[in-house]
Amino acid sequence: MNVAELLARAARVFPDAPAIVAGERTHATYAAFARRAAALAAGLREDLGLAPGDRVGLFMANCPQYLEVLWGTWWAGLAAVPINAKLHPREAEYILGHSGARVCFVTADLPPPGRGVPGLERVIDVASSEYGALVAGGSAPAIAPAAPDGLAWLFYTSGTTGRPKGVEITHRNLMTMALCYFADVDAIAPGDAIVHAAPMSHGSGIYCVPHVLAAAKQVVPESGGFDPAEIFALVRAHPGTAMFAAPTMVKRLVDHARSRAPALDNLKTVVYGGGPMYRADIRDAMAVMGPRFAQIYGQGESPMTITALSKRHHADTGHPRHEARLASVGVAQSAVEVRVAGADDAPLPPGEVGEILVRGDAVMRGYWANPEASAATLANGWLHTGDVGVLDADGFLTLKDRSKDLIISGGSNIYPREVEEVLLAHPGVAEVSVVGRAHPEWGEEVVAFVVRAPGAALGEAELDRLCLANIARFKRPKAYRFVDALPKNNYGKVLKTELRERLARERSDG
Repeated sequence: MNVAELLARAARVFPDAPAIVAGERTHATYAAFARRAAALAAGLREDLGLAPGDRVGLFMANCPQYLEVLWGTWWAGLAAVPINAKLHPREAEYILGHSGARVCFVTADLPPPGRGVPGLERVIDVASSEYGALVAGGSAPAIAPAAPDGLAWLFYTSGTTGRPKGVEITHRNLMTMALCYFADVDAIAPGDAIVHAAPMSHGSGIYCVPHVLAAAKQVVPESGGFDPAEIFALVRAHPGTAMFAAPTMVKRLVDHARSRAPALDNLKTVVYGGGPMYRADIRDAMAVMGPRFAQIYGQGESPMTITALSKRHHADTGHPRHEARLASVGVAQSAVEVRVAGADDAPLPPGEVGEILVRGDAVMRGYWANPEASAATLANGWLHTGDVGVLDADGFLTLKDRSKDLIISGGSNIYPREVEEVLLAHPGVAEVSVVGRAHPEWGEEVVAFVVRAPGAALGEAELDRLCLANIARFKRPKAYRFVDALPKNNYGKVLKTELRERLARERSDG
């Protein structure tokens, strides 16, 4: 079943209900939303010549048109390729080229992809008259059929090779995620709202699916981003508000609520995930804002659907293991199995630490054009997350470490290898190793340990310029340490643990 059927259903049952809202202004009812998505689908298929299964890029900041493009893409039987608006244009161009996207929709605040992207035929600004003509077209085709395992959402996530991998998310995956939201995360009633303050290219955008299923309002802040004062103003305007937020965003909301005491009556749920939430921080959040929090743990390969710690578990302060549960990421969501396994993928007893494995209808079908990585990650029928954790006797999962030295800063994933490859392109850099350092607001920040080439006079400013020319600003190192040598083991592997310990000692000594 094509997930676009959910929009058609909502439009039939709740045609006059607000569907897309810009701040406090209704952009489209459900009837209008479906009509515009159908018209866009006709334009993509008939005017632009796209065929079922073709890919459509979305290199866009949060805006009402994001939802029209996404659902119009699905209505046409095409696959959406969401691209993080914070990425460097070269990174976006790689994703468009690798995915084979034939059309890309953009917002004017972002630099458009260059004309040299292989296979890219058209770049359309959603503020242009061309886009206006597409969504105003008179044709309203039937929803294109889609197989359950047909590609719907091709999400690019960074990998240890330094190049992002395309995660193939199917219509079945999205439907499973939507049903898990109702079963494990939160209830949604018609007229409720989700505020898209986090990037719609990631978890917030995926959560539009269960909210369309329930005919809820999709509220896009006028700023297009996250501002605590604006969020609380939207909460006052929209009863039954939910939102997805990274832990750093939660912390900013809590700080604002503590100092300004905004009205919270309309705030139903804050779902947090995408990075580590420390136990002291969630206790503080509940003390200031009440039991309005739910946590999810997922990956791009099983989006938003590995485990959940419900509002009920957050509020169950009388439970003897409440503190341990607050430090966990909850229990397996209803449509997946979660296992903590040893080297042979066999399940480990409760209390033992191992790799987290997942299987079920929420797990990706594979990586785009990468059968080797697909086979390795999905070996033995399980998604190998690369994350390390422990299950207790009640099924609560606690993360012990992030995989492959992943750095999570402000809810965004940064793989050190990607940054290292850029720095190593400089002739003055002989060796480099990138690690994360704890940061009170962002969770972690990037630090690069650099060994200069003999005779090189190299400073931070020059390396900063190199990074800004090649990767997104949020990925560049926030500090550099120039060293004579990197610590290594007998096999020549850099000991990143030792580098992180050096940074921890600097902090304690300072």
